[in-house]
Amino acid sequence: MNKDYIADIYKDFFGEELTLPQEKEIQDDVSLDISNLLLSDASLDVLQKIILYMKQFSTKEKNMYLNFHLILQSNNREFLERIESFFKTIAFQYSYVSIHQFAKISFYDVDSFDTLKKVFESNGIIAFKDLKALEAKDVDFQKKFFHLLKDSVILKKVIILEGSKDEVGTFFEHDSSLQKSSFPFVLEEKILGVSDVYQDVLDRVNQDGNLSDKLSLQILDYITNTYDKSDMDYPTYRDLLCREVLLNHSVPAVEKSKSIDEVFERLNELVGLSKVKKTLYELVDYMNLREKGKDLSLNNVNLHMVFLGNPGTGKTTVARLIADILYELKYIKQNKLIEVGVKDLVAEYVGQTAPKVMSVVERAMGGILFIDEAYALASKNGDSYHDEAIATLIKAMEDYRDQFVVIFAGYTKEMQDFLDSNSGIVSRIGYTFEFDDYTEDELVEIFNGMIKKSGFVVEEEAINKLRDIIRRNKDMKNFGNARFVRNIFEKSIIKHATRVKKYKSQKIIHTITVDDISIENLNIH
Repeated sequence: MNKDYIADIYKDFFGEELTLPQEKEIQDDVSLDISNLLLSDASLDVLQKIILYMKQFSTKEKNMYLNFHLILQSNNREFLERIESFFKTIAFQYSYVSIHQFAKISFYDVDSFDTLKKVFESNGIIAFKDLKALEAKDVDFQKKFFHLLKDSVILKKVIILEGSKDEVGTFFEHDSSLQKSSFPFVLEEKILGVSDVYQDVLDRVNQDGNLSDKLSLQILDYITNTYDKSDMDYPTYRDLLCREVLLNHSVPAVEKSKSIDEVFERLNELVGLSKVKKTLYELVDYMNLREKGKDLSLNNVNLHMVFLGNPGTGKTTVARLIADILYELKYIKQNKLIEVGVKDLVAEYVGQTAPKVMSVVERAMGGILFIDEAYALASKNGDSYHDEAIATLIKAMEDYRDQFVVIFAGYTKEMQDFLDSNSGIVSRIGYTFEFDDYTEDELVEIFNGMIKKSGFVVEEEAINKLRDIIRRNKDMKNFGNARFVRNIFEKSIIKHATRVKKYKSQKIIHTITVDDISIENLNIH
């Protein structure tokens, strides 16, 4: 917020000796509790001055109309809803807007500028959210939209922009003069301390006054240890805690941090994958060097990745472990992996693909976006929808490079052809992982691991039969590797269950024999 500019506005329009209305006066005047808005002290001061100016304008004590376009700097849905409701009530009560109608628009949902313009024309207050999605719109749409915002200065309307500080900053990069000239009023939420959160939670879960001292202390300890570290917005954090207390009379389990050694222990338990493990160790070593060598001039790590490999070679499993590793290294803020396919990115109608892609990107923010069979994104017969999906992804990978990681995964040949035809994606890839097919011995080891984990033992003759099946099918197109072995394991357990249903001997029940090894309905040799 430009402080000098705001000060000049206050001086010109509010008056130098402005006496602010008392909180009770505001409550009586608009029938709302201003203390409930969770505003910072500075923002509360701004809002009080706006209220008073609107009132004085309605009584003709002020005759200069001032556009109170707002920036609500927050991702807290509760805060946003409260401010919207409060501001709408005030503006309508004092007839400070030309039309007593309110609309809230997500840029994900807007399919054309004409639609947006109609909404703009039929409402007195328009709130815009999901500002990031504006990036997915074409240049013509963006130009028309910003021209519309500038025109709104001469209309009796209020425009509200909602988003985080970074989102708002990126939004105004399109036109740096717009914020100073038309959006000088920034309202920020109050930063709650542990004691504020604790009291809020107690008010919600202890309405009957029967909360035990022990559970009250557990709640306080939980908030003390987790609140400042949480990536959730406040209402989500509070509601999850309240739900656990009310339903289970306990607090949620605190997530225990895993060491890198513990994560790699799980990786090393996986059969094979020697190339993948080597590349991951080298990546972590480099990231640790950057962290320890503060005075070293080392490049930022580009962690967008490509996974090349046939079905069942462990691509998804490794992606989940990478999420653990990057989270423990604090490279990503949330330990999450969003798995999507091409159908989740490409829409059926014009204008819907870019918003669809940005919606997926938004879900992946703070974590990893895993795109399986990504080669299907390649344009087929000049399909503009696929091209639009790739273009939107490329821009998001560049714009939000440090905020999420993209992993493109798929069959080696198809993925290589896709990458060779798309320099935009290749230039944004930092790491390529090659997932080799499993050897016969490795597939048997995977099978034995499944047997052991399930509490069974397997006869040698059964293993020999499995080896024979693997040899006969390993060279077939799209051989399933570990997935192939898992299918045999599952079919064999079902057949075993039928075979031993009349027996009571624990040895027989727990032993997989050659007669149990089944390839029924698997369409293999």
